Amino acid sequence: MTSRDTLRLLFGCILLTMVAVTLWASSNQSIWQWQGLAQQPDRAWTIATLCDAYAGFLTFYAWVYYKEHAIGRVTWFIAIMLFGNIAMASFMLRELARLKANEPLEQLLMRRPDAR
Repeated sequence: MTSRDTLRLLFGCILLTMVAVTLWASSNQSIWQWQGLAQQPDRAWTIATLCDAYAGFLTFYAWVYYKEHAIGRVTWFIAIMLFGNIAMASFMLRELARLKANEPLEQLLMRRPDAR
């Protein structure tokens, strides 16, 4: 399977999961009536929100996977899944610190030569 096929599979699964969980939550309660964890039906939208957050984490991790070497891939996956946006912001700050003053910001998105 090529990298492109893997990404298509990943984002296709994310899309289908998010559509399914949104339809499921919508069938349990209107989003306008959601009150967090205050009442039983509210669990559906809380679960949908968590699914959405983790879909975002996986989307960000797809880029981290591209940029990192094997050990870094595992380490950052665990950090992102456990700490979410805290880990993601830490990764970005590290990448920004590694960017040389004369390098264009576009270089931030690219894989480093040592990350294979």
